[in-house]
Amino acid sequence: MDEKQQQIHCLVDSCHYWNEGNNCQANKIMVTSSSFGASQPDEVDATRAESMSATPVEHCMDTCCKTFVTKEGKTKVDGIRKMT
Repeated sequence: MDEKQQQIHCLVDSCHYWNEGNNCQANKIMVTSSSFGASQPDEVDATRAESMSATPVEHCMDTCCKTFVTKEGKTKVDGIRKMT
């Protein structure tokens, strides 16, 4: 899919990648199961997603975004860039 056509909506305006209109501006995101996300350090994120196993869930409440970085906090150096 062409990056320009993809839209990821996020309501978490305290995230570094959040933009007006509730748009995620990260060039990569990783969504996983909440249990897996909670058990992994912040370094386990979208840059490692292709080499990881799937984490099936039954409900949307069982998912989490591992790409989240606080706007005001220390930004990770992980190769994920904010699209402009």
